[in-house]
Amino acid sequence: MSEQVISPDLNFVKEVIASGGESLKKCFQCATCSVVCNVTPDDNPFPRKEMMLAQWGQKDKLFGNPDIWLCHQCSDCTAYCPRGAKPGEVLGAIRKLSLAHYSRPSFLAKMVGSPKFFLMLFAVPLLLYLIILSAIGHLDFSKPYLNDRGVMSYSAFLDPTYFIDPVFIAAALFALVIFAKGVSNCWKDMSGHAGKPNVNIGSALFATIKEILAHKRFKKCTVTKARSTSHLLVFYAFIGLAVTTTMALIYLYGYKIFGIQAMPFLNFGQSPYPLTDPMKIIGNISALALLAGVVLMIMNRMANSAKAGAGSYYDWLFIGVVFGIMATGILSEVLREAAVPSMAYPMYLLHLSFVFFLFAYAPFSKMAHMVYRATAMVFARATNREGGIGNEN
Repeated sequence: MSEQVISPDLNFVKEVIASGGESLKKCFQCATCSVVCNVTPDDNPFPRKEMMLAQWGQKDKLFGNPDIWLCHQCSDCTAYCPRGAKPGEVLGAIRKLSLAHYSRPSFLAKMVGSPKFFLMLFAVPLLLYLIILSAIGHLDFSKPYLNDRGVMSYSAFLDPTYFIDPVFIAAALFALVIFAKGVSNCWKDMSGHAGKPNVNIGSALFATIKEILAHKRFKKCTVTKARSTSHLLVFYAFIGLAVTTTMALIYLYGYKIFGIQAMPFLNFGQSPYPLTDPMKIIGNISALALLAGVVLMIMNRMANSAKAGAGSYYDWLFIGVVFGIMATGILSEVLREAAVPSMAYPMYLLHLSFVFFLFAYAPFSKMAHMVYRATAMVFARATNREGGIGNEN
């Protein structure tokens, strides 16, 4: 048998502990976590081996390991650990450090993961829009800005609307470039760690999409089984809001560029649009679904905190930002309908800032999990990983 020299990275161990894996050293490798996990593959299961690698500071073997992403943090392992080691939280910390490893610039990842930088990051879009409003002379929040129909509107407030769209397009492109580079490097490392794909990637991608749409993995959890409902609500709420945003762009630019006039049920032209418009119906239903999903997430976390852990700042940041988007979005609509400009316009700016925060910093936040976890799920199928994620049957 050949000898293997292990060189522990003690700094990495400290980083895992500081990032939410405080209980790492409590693990004594009994393997209870792997036994009770319902989503781990039968072949080479997790999270026991990941706990051991983390204790030994084997950073390179963890970052190139798809299993850290196949873990859905069900917390079954945490609830049944006889030593209170909380493997789910430890793997969550490893995923956070993995994002910092793959997403550049790394300093931005550290800032997003630290509470002391929240206000600074949030101030970036807020100050940007205050500068724009100052430049166009719309800093007076006490008076209503009216559209061409004489109705108070946000498009008239930030008029012309191309002051809004380029900011979000730039933020989205920034995030996409970082995601593309990070996912590419992650895929290369997984290939070096677990072998190259031997199954058609297209079919693996299609199967993964079907599983994500149904959230099958979450339904296998026992301790936090209710997470399936809350995650589904938030997931489909985001899809609905994306459809709403797309329709809003078509309404506005179809009217501005192509001169398409309003027609029955489709109100091409400047906002605001009537509550009976399909876009408003989809948007309002999605907002209510987001409200329900976020409230359920918070309730589930609080109810299961004793067994599953309360979660780190990194976990709560995503919930908080999504809650901020939902709350400011609903209040923006209510205050505009009530024609209270002094409250409506500041609320709208907060809403825009929360949306910017979510998407511009997505590669560094927990929102990136959906991208990297989906990548790992595709990779697992493409490499014919046994059990759980790897096979449908």
